[in-house]
Amino acid sequence: MPRVMFTISYGIKPELREGYLVLIQQTKEHIVSVAKKNYSVYEVKGRKNQFTEVFITESEEEFESLEDNQDERTTELVSKLAQFVDDAGMKYATLIEVV
Repeated sequence: MPRVMFTISYGIKPELREGYLVLIQQTKEHIVSVAKKNYSVYEVKGRKNQFTEVFITESEEEFESLEDNQDERTTELVSKLAQFVDDAGMKYATLIEVV
C-alpha cells in the first residue's frame, strides 16, 4: 500500500506570529499524542511566516479517514487557525508514494 503525504501551505499575518506559534504547538501536541498521527509543521526557509503542515499516512484508507476521525479538540484547534492565515489563504496538496 502506498503512503500518502497531505500538505497544507499558507502564510500567516506577521503581527499574529506569536499567537500562531502557541496554537500550532498545541495542535501538534494533540494530533501527535492523542490522535496518534504522523504530523509536522515547517516554516519555509527564507520566507518568514510561510508554513506547511504535513500529514503522512500509511495508506490511502487512513488518509481518507483523517477528517472523519477528528475529535472535538482537533476540530476546535483547526478552526482557530483560520484567524492567523493571511489573505492568500491555504493551499492543499495530496501526494501518493510511488517507490
